[in-house]
Amino acid sequence: MLDRNGRSIYDYFQRKEVPDMNEKITAHPQKEEREKVLKEIRQLENRKKILENKQRNEERRGRTRRLIERGAVLEGIFPLAPDLSGAEVKTFLIALSHLPGAAELTANLPKSGDTP
Repeated sequence: MLDRNGRSIYDYFQRKEVPDMNEKITAHPQKEEREKVLKEIRQLENRKKILENKQRNEERRGRTRRLIERGAVLEGIFPLAPDLSGAEVKTFLIALSHLPGAAELTANLPKSGDTP
C-alpha cells in the first residue's frame, strides 16, 4: 500500500517516521507522570514560599505594632521622652532599672507569651 508520495507504509515504520504505537504506550506515560509529579513539586514549593512570606510579614507587623504601642506608653508616662534620642531613652530606662525595688517589680511581671 502506498501513500500520496508513492512511499509504502512499511517504509514509514522502518524509518521511524511514524512513532511505534507500543513505544508510545510504554515510554510516554512514565515521562508524563514524572513531569506531572515535578510540576506538582514546583507548585508545592511555591506555595510553601508564599506561606513563609505571609508568616514573616505577620510577625513583622506584630513586632512593629508592639514597638509602637510600647513607645506610646513610654511617651505617655514620661513627657520628655519624645525629645530624647534613642541612646538617651536607653540610658534613662537602664537607670530606672537600677533603682531600689526595680528587680522585685520585674520579677513579678508575667513572662513573655503569658497572658496578663
